[in-house]
Amino acid sequence: MRIRVALDVLAAAVMAVGAGGNLAAGAWSLPSWLPDWAGWTILLASIAPLLLRRRWPLAAFVLALVLTAAAMPIGGPVLAVAVVSAGCALYVVVVQRSSRVTHVGFAAGLIEVGVLAFVLPTPSTSTAVNIGSSALIVGFALGLTVRSRREHADSERENHARQAVSAERLRIAREMHDVVAHSMSLIAVKAAVGNHVALEQPDQARDALRVIEDTSRETLAELRRMLGVLRDGTGVPALAPAPSLDDLRALAERAQQAGPAVDLVIDGLTELPGGVGQSVYRIVQEALTNVVKHAGAATCRVHVTGGDGEVTIEVLDDGRGGEAVPGHGLIGMRERVAVYAGEFSAAPGETGFRVFARLPYEETVAAR
Repeated sequence: MRIRVALDVLAAAVMAVGAGGNLAAGAWSLPSWLPDWAGWTILLASIAPLLLRRRWPLAAFVLALVLTAAAMPIGGPVLAVAVVSAGCALYVVVVQRSSRVTHVGFAAGLIEVGVLAFVLPTPSTSTAVNIGSSALIVGFALGLTVRSRREHADSERENHARQAVSAERLRIAREMHDVVAHSMSLIAVKAAVGNHVALEQPDQARDALRVIEDTSRETLAELRRMLGVLRDGTGVPALAPAPSLDDLRALAERAQQAGPAVDLVIDGLTELPGGVGQSVYRIVQEALTNVVKHAGAATCRVHVTGGDGEVTIEVLDDGRGGEAVPGHGLIGMRERVAVYAGEFSAAPGETGFRVFARLPYEETVAAR
């Protein structure tokens, strides 16, 4: 703001020196019927709207129109300074005020210039009309351009904000689904097992309760972490490290406790690369959840392979197979892969069901 005010002061000084210098040097003279003091007063007053337009744009424009009317019979540099000030004040009015006010002000300025140029005695009617209308048109057009750009920029910022909120809500929904669906599936299976063997095989029932207890605690910790993200509004779980290969192994062990024998094979990776690790973990988690809930499988093979700037995941079970029913889990896996412009498929295999995902990433993980 201070820079703009300084530029206005500089422009006003240049206009005053230019017009006043011509007048003082005799390059141009005031009409004989007008006292010198009156001409100089109108000239110097005509730069006032340029100095006032930032703080009081509408008042500055009205003052400029009044001074334009006073300068019309004088013509020359005095009229030029007045109409340029009017155009500059109109520019700020257009940028800051409503469309109705700006259109009324623009029309009023054009009507004033057109009418007064023909009603009042002027050195040159055509010159007065051309200079006055040109200054107003330029100020109005520039103001419209700047206002349109600002409105477009505001609209873009709002759209980006809405998209960011929508993306964050989708991410949290995916995380909640993955955590809750996987954990509740394990709990439900182990609860059924425990209920079935409670009287005849109490040791197995206690094992089932142990799995339920551990899974419940881990799920509560995950939910607290995500709720903490929602409360602080950062969208970044600062204290939650990215899943590691040990987390994948722990995930496979928990799924195995719910029934199917899980064979986890990891090739070409010593760690999960960056943000891809979260997606790899969640895709494997959701695939194992579906195996536990729907496949009725005895064995399941999970193969995670890294190398050449990509990670591939294959989860294959020996269950009943059949076409997959679209749900939040498959949609979430597909969306996670789409973020990295990867490849995803979920369909019956030769035996059971097969989930495949390929996630490219920018930096390869160096072997230790």
